[in-house]
Amino acid sequence: QVQLVESGGGLVQAGGSLRLSCAASGRTFSNYAMGWFRQAPGKEREFVATISWNGGITSYVDSVKGRFTVSRDNIKNTVYLQMNTLKPEDTAVYYCAASVWQSGSYNGNEYNYWGQGTQVTVSS
Repeated sequence: QVQLVESGGGLVQAGGSLRLSCAASGRTFSNYAMGWFRQAPGKEREFVATISWNGGITSYVDSVKGRFTVSRDNIKNTVYLQMNTLKPEDTAVYYCAASVWQSGSYNGNEYNYWGQGTQVTVSS
């Protein structure tokens, strides 16, 4: 089992920044690729970013490229999502997830463990 706890969400004005953190406990963190997903009210869950087990491979949904950066610290067992130039359409609950597919994936069905989510609200 891997337990994931997100933090860092909040209310921010458009153009602002937030950094989300996801702390992992349980099994060896570096065995897993990590992903960030989000779900806005009335919408389906959406892939945001993924990072491979060693941080060597990252991938992003087109709508956040150039604004969001995913990173990880395998000593601190934590994955981060730095979000800059936030837009109202980024408003959602953000979830981190862990996958045994060590290169990472955009497919939520390939993730084995999920956090409880953290709310991000961007005001216009």
